[in-house]
Amino acid sequence: MKKSVLLSLFAFASSALVAAPTSFDFKDPKGVNTIQFKLDAPLEQIAGTTNGITGKIAFDPAAPESTSGTLTVDVASLTVPNKMMSEHIQGERWLDAAKHGQITFELAGLSDVQKSGNNYTAKARGKLTIKGTAKDVTVPVKLSYLPGAFGQRINKPELKGDLLVVRGDFTVLRSDYGINSGQMEDKVSNEIALSLAIVGGAPQS
Repeated sequence: MKKSVLLSLFAFASSALVAAPTSFDFKDPKGVNTIQFKLDAPLEQIAGTTNGITGKIAFDPAAPESTSGTLTVDVASLTVPNKMMSEHIQGERWLDAAKHGQITFELAGLSDVQKSGNNYTAKARGKLTIKGTAKDVTVPVKLSYLPGAFGQRINKPELKGDLLVVRGDFTVLRSDYGINSGQMEDKVSNEIALSLAIVGGAPQS
């Protein structure tokens, strides 16, 4: 009997220590999550933003390597200051928003994780899909886990919950994704520099 009770207590304690990861929703109620993109060609520099970001990431501060999830960008939300150029970007020759309306990043996990308090640097491994072409990529990222900060961000401090901030800078090649490959590179760089600063929320009921 005593042995059975001890085993039950041990099992309970073990399960309590293995907490499930928290799901953070990146559909931002404030509408300020953004990804910036820049193409710096010899004749022109194109710079724009997108805030059409959705998706969820499961994160456990005790086991950051197992972080996973999917982030999605609405191609129709990509804009530059020149309206006609924005239409071209979304058009058939370039990103073809009509047929390929979403850019997705499927996060498989983190490697080379370094932790300092609630801040982490790591390499995010996953699959990036643009214009129907999927490529395995590794992206350097910085994560900030902010327990209890959910209500502060939306100016409702009475609401409980956590935040996860994701920042990163990396480059992709449009030729890798069949985006008008080899064309107009004097005006539209093959290299696309991306910079993201996005926040996911995990409210507590």
